[in-house]
Amino acid sequence: MRYLPFFLILFLVGVIVKPAQAQYASQMDAAYLATLKAVTDYKINDEENLDDVEKLRQDEKFNRKLRKMLNKLDNRKSKNSENKRVYEILKKAGRDIYNELK
Repeated sequence: MRYLPFFLILFLVGVIVKPAQAQYASQMDAAYLATLKAVTDYKINDEENLDDVEKLRQDEKFNRKLRKMLNKLDNRKSKNSENKRVYEILKKAGRDIYNELK
């Protein structure tokens, strides 16, 4: 009985720490994705890439292919293995860029 407060404290610390760690990891994932998007937007508007990007935007065949690829993804189905693989690739790329630029 005298150990009950000790175990109760350990339990409460475990309950509080786990969600905080999960929330921090989720925030870092969001930071990695936001970094990836910002750097991608920045590089797309780079003088070296701008002409090629504009040509791709006008290319109907490329745009059809891109729409077909994007249709395979669905933000509502995170359990989908293809969504999960793409998300992990994006997260890793964002993490690498984030760590390189920080």
